[in-house]
Amino acid sequence: MRVFNSSPCHGSRRALIVANPTTEALACASTIGKRRSLDLVGFVGDRGFDIEEFVGGLSVFRGLDQIGDLARHYAVSEILLRLGELPSDRAGQVISECRESDIRVSLLPGSDQLVSRPPGIKSPGIKSMATKPTVINPKGIKPGPISGTDLLRRKPVTLDSEQIHSWLEGRTVMVTGSAGSIGREICSQLLQFRPSRLIAVDRWEYGQFQLERELRDLAPNLPVDVCLADVADAGRMNRLFVEQAPEILVHAAAYKHVPMMETNAGEAIKNNVLATCQLADLADEFGLQAFVLISTDKAVNPTSVMGTSKRVVELYTQSLAQTSACRFVTVRFGNVLDSTGSAVPIFREQIARGGPITVTDPRMTRFFMLIPEAAQLVIQAGAMGRGGEIFVLDMGEPVRILDLAYDMIRLAGLRLGHDIDIQFIGLRPGEKLFEELRVHGEIHQPTWHPNIRGAIRTAPLVAAEIAAGVERLGDLVDAPSVQIIAELQRIVPEYRPESVIRGADSRIDDQVANRARSLSRAA
Repeated sequence: MRVFNSSPCHGSRRALIVANPTTEALACASTIGKRRSLDLVGFVGDRGFDIEEFVGGLSVFRGLDQIGDLARHYAVSEILLRLGELPSDRAGQVISECRESDIRVSLLPGSDQLVSRPPGIKSPGIKSMATKPTVINPKGIKPGPISGTDLLRRKPVTLDSEQIHSWLEGRTVMVTGSAGSIGREICSQLLQFRPSRLIAVDRWEYGQFQLERELRDLAPNLPVDVCLADVADAGRMNRLFVEQAPEILVHAAAYKHVPMMETNAGEAIKNNVLATCQLADLADEFGLQAFVLISTDKAVNPTSVMGTSKRVVELYTQSLAQTSACRFVTVRFGNVLDSTGSAVPIFREQIARGGPITVTDPRMTRFFMLIPEAAQLVIQAGAMGRGGEIFVLDMGEPVRILDLAYDMIRLAGLRLGHDIDIQFIGLRPGEKLFEELRVHGEIHQPTWHPNIRGAIRTAPLVAAEIAAGVERLGDLVDAPSVQIIAELQRIVPEYRPESVIRGADSRIDDQVANRARSLSRAA
């Protein structure tokens, strides 16, 4: 490491330190600088400092708001960002500006991570956003077990079993998507309420094979039919309704991964919209007692194909509820901790490999719930709904994904910057910085349960218009995505696919403003 001079050596790279100018921060940066052969230019703090100040021979600059200009002026190619010294929104602004200027950002450990390493574990230093994740664990890290409850940051919600018993006991219940993490839990929890029969429907053969074994062990005397079927196969589902005669349907089958649905819009429509609407029509035709739809907070002011597809079926089932004898009820989930493909199992796998953990943006927040909470909410909502409502669980305050990563590192018995690192990789297609729980035109009312609120529309839906929109989507499933997106915008005017374009600060401000308004209305 060389202290900055006006003529850097050939091949060397210059770096700025975004941290308060302390000897501790300097020592940390110097260690990294030596390892990385960096010329350290100076500190840039969140507070104003005089340019005449120096710490350890390094200049201390003002102007964090113009860090891109400062980096260009001093030919800086890398920023060393000290964790914990900037609010998350300020850190996010710095990272965004650097990304726009093609300046690499790397993390320095905060003061709480500057502790001695256990014997046998070498410090890997820091990795930049450009570094690719490793595929093996070169450091021999053996993280401890981490459960979703450890990460929830609130007390788990318990629901009312007595009401559910009176609703489910002695009835035939069908669950679609039964081999998924949510569907599987719903099936397991349903058994305790003694339905007359449980029908588990999924197209994943091995998942259904495992589920059948589990359910037989849990309730050997309860009739359980594990059926292989694709919910998008209208003929097969019609036969199941005739043969099995369900009275209650819990619809958990859906595609849920936002970036993948952005590039497979037609498949999202087939599985999330058309299959759901066909099932809802069957529930109406066969006179089911209740149809419980699982939706997502990504359906609120959506920015993705996946979120918008779920908003379409929210509208479709609400429109059916206006005239059907079947009680159509929707449950709007937050992110389910430790569900298949969610952040927790991905972070757990990255920790087991030795890192790095990849986080999209330091400002990103999500509402979280546990898998058992999600299953209980579905069952409870079905018991309490009268038809047309959307139920939302009180999930507490939204959690930063970055804090989730910190917690998983800590709970695994590891230290950030010593045993494992974090990389920021930017928002993926369709993702929002903040999720919301309230759609414009909804009134959220308390229910008798203190942790569940019901969203009621303030204006009736025109069922014919919604049905016509779904029919047009059905004609477009093999069309280019741009045509599908245009039709989704026609059905869901609040859908704004352009709001996820990277670097669109004004649109990010819109998300912040929308979230502030939502919090204000809730208060």
